[in-house]
Amino acid sequence: MKQRRLIWQFLVALGITAALEVGLVFLVTTATKQDFWPLLMASVFAGPLLAYLISGAVLVALLVTITTYAMMRAQHNQLSRRLTQLVAGQYEAPVLARTAQANDALGQDVGKQLEALRQKMIRLQHEIERYSSTPVLVAGESKEEILTQERHRLARELHDSVSQQLFAAMMMLSALRSVVNANTPDAPELKQITTIESVINEAQAEMRALLLHLRPTTLEGKSLREGIIALLKELQTKIKITITWELADVHLPAAVEDNLFRIVQELLSNTLRHAKAQSLEVYLRRVDTNVILRVVDDGVGFDPKTENTTGSYGLSNITERAASIGGSAKVISFPKKGTSVEIRVPLSKEVAND
Repeated sequence: MKQRRLIWQFLVALGITAALEVGLVFLVTTATKQDFWPLLMASVFAGPLLAYLISGAVLVALLVTITTYAMMRAQHNQLSRRLTQLVAGQYEAPVLARTAQANDALGQDVGKQLEALRQKMIRLQHEIERYSSTPVLVAGESKEEILTQERHRLARELHDSVSQQLFAAMMMLSALRSVVNANTPDAPELKQITTIESVINEAQAEMRALLLHLRPTTLEGKSLREGIIALLKELQTKIKITITWELADVHLPAAVEDNLFRIVQELLSNTLRHAKAQSLEVYLRRVDTNVILRVVDDGVGFDPKTENTTGSYGLSNITERAASIGGSAKVISFPKKGTSVEIRVPLSKEVAND
């Protein structure tokens, strides 16, 4: 499409230039009472005038086309940079604040529309922050309180029943293995016992992940950094996995911190249940007017284009939770090469200036 447009621009410029040259020659012939064609064929320097006129028309058309293309490219780059910042949620980025430059490059109308769009998105961001901070009451209790109570109840029941039964089954299998191994070390039953132990070990790991997902639901007065570190240290005591973290001490509205904490909790649970990872990395930092949370594992990974798979980790819930605080979620994963999930939350001007 761009090539066709440039070709048409070249042809139009060539036609206009040629017409102007012919008109100029016609005026000269009329004024000097000379014949038109002989004048065109008259020798000038090393060639006829017609050759110079054609070369000049082509040169002017090329210059006009190149200049037009450069202007269009500059406009495209200006618009692309601004739209990229808006899509990324960086509403206070320096490039967006340069409205005069946008007006010069894109025109007054487009510049005003971009600024209006930016202001509208900032207002929407503030509305989302206020909405996420306002509890929704059901029969006098907030939905979060109801969910917290139900999660605690389920965690207690799972721990007191299923988890204890799995532990007891593992103890009985260990005793049975010892007896069989002492009496008949080469018994074929040992292989089946090993298989059953492996299944129960996987079930216990799944149960620990579920309990981790259900129990820690609030920061309980801790900062976001302190809450995540406590969660990771608790995880290290229960699961054999290498965990590293770099967490900045960022301070955000309570609702935003709580949602980010729950996102970390859900990502850890999903990683333990599905990723089969040996190592896990968690990063939290502030970059300009954004807070970035990133969780990286070296697990089995998955194809993000494939929908409704266990490898997707139920990331739609995490994406929805990030969107509820005005943020965005970016997932990068490849089969057998691990997964990286990045949550980016733009800060309002008031929070960014704190």
